[in-house]
Amino acid sequence: MEEVLVANIQKYAIHDGKGIRTTVFFKGCPLACRWCHNPETQGYGRELIFYEERCTGCGECVEECGNGAVTAADGKVYTDRELCRGCGECVDGCMRNARQLCGRGYSVGELAEELLKDRAFYETSGGGVTLSGGEPLVQDMDYLERLMGTLCGRGISVNVDTCGAVAFERLEWVMPYTDRFLFDLKLMDEDNHREYTGRDNGLILENLKLLSGKGARIWIRIPVIGGVNDEAEELERMAGFLSENVHAEQINLIPYHNTGSGKYVHLGREYKGGMFYAPPKERMQELQRLMESKNIAPVFIGG
Repeated sequence: MEEVLVANIQKYAIHDGKGIRTTVFFKGCPLACRWCHNPETQGYGRELIFYEERCTGCGECVEECGNGAVTAADGKVYTDRELCRGCGECVDGCMRNARQLCGRGYSVGELAEELLKDRAFYETSGGGVTLSGGEPLVQDMDYLERLMGTLCGRGISVNVDTCGAVAFERLEWVMPYTDRFLFDLKLMDEDNHREYTGRDNGLILENLKLLSGKGARIWIRIPVIGGVNDEAEELERMAGFLSENVHAEQINLIPYHNTGSGKYVHLGREYKGGMFYAPPKERMQELQRLMESKNIAPVFIGG
């Protein structure tokens, strides 16, 4: 594959591994978590982002769209998401920057060149590059191998932030180039996992066991969602699974936040996490102490 789609490249990231890092958010994810704060990375193709508050209703985008997806009525512009091809023609015609396209194609060389620009920050801080998403391991594996090989060849640390819902062969493929896996653990109950993420967790849990068995360095990341998995019983189940099956370097309890909820309307979607809430600081500390009592690995809030 000559290029893959990237939703965003975040520089100076400090929560995706050690040191100062540059995080690449690839397009495409096998899960659809209701609380996802990067919904623009869930879809595999280019997507239109529309900021209605910026739109003046001038109609230029209607003229530019060659697929009939954009129409105007009563001074407002409407986009049929099913007809939209993500071609970007309407974006080019918008003078108010109300229409943007999420998903830029990068070749291996282009992406590596962009990531190597921050090499000085990686070297001085002990940081590197984190591949995230979406899910980085749904990308073309030859592409990822060439990208990661290029970075490793230049002495750059590479982390892989994964939900684990991929064939284990893909995790194994990138192991030689991966400094650490940042592995998400969301829910232990299979039915609840399917309800809140769109898929059961059987493959995810099995992959985590296999990855640990192969000697991979793993940080466990648990998003703590108020009203979903913030009960002590849920953390007890996670702790039991980890203590029996996984050697983790550390565990991060990440409090839920709704800062990404506003993105959904711009993508023409409904945010289905309105009932979720951020657990209070005291609750997060209680859960931290619970996990620490299991002596699995150092436990941190946030990260």
